[in-house]
Amino acid sequence: MPDRETQIAILVDHFRRPRHKGALEGADATMPGGNPGCGDLVTMHVKAGADDRVEAVRFEGEGCTISQAAASILADRINKTHPTLDEVVDFSYEQMIDMLGRDVVGFRERCATLALGTLKMAAKQIQAYRRLRAAGRTDEEIRELQRALLNARSESGLVFGKAAEDQRGVGGGEA
Repeated sequence: MPDRETQIAILVDHFRRPRHKGALEGADATMPGGNPGCGDLVTMHVKAGADDRVEAVRFEGEGCTISQAAASILADRINKTHPTLDEVVDFSYEQMIDMLGRDVVGFRERCATLALGTLKMAAKQIQAYRRLRAAGRTDEEIRELQRALLNARSESGLVFGKAAEDQRGVGGGEA
């Protein structure tokens, strides 16, 4: 595990030179997520293969150094390891905080886990679509069910979908 100074340097580097930033052509899910407490926004774009492995992740966002660096670090890790959608859903917030450096993140856990929460919602959206399609549901039925998922609020206070998009420009996040 790198020392605190190295962890800070890694975060700053990812904030200044983000990896995998931008839209993703042909994404299976595009999920916006937000932290209403500070105004951080992250949109995760995910493409998954037929084997349910993540083929590619990209992100867009604005906000504080921790939220944006965390999105870059997470996208970089996912693009290198290509986990299954279930592995993404099972990746814990505690693991994310440890990956960034618990003492560096401090009390800004929502900032540190925004990208992961948003990625988990995108993975769940892809899984739901595939399961519903396999069960014979129409695209219209699936869209209706996904609207409820898109407007969910997580247990940690993060928001997704339209609720995240509505907070653009609100809050005290770093620009």
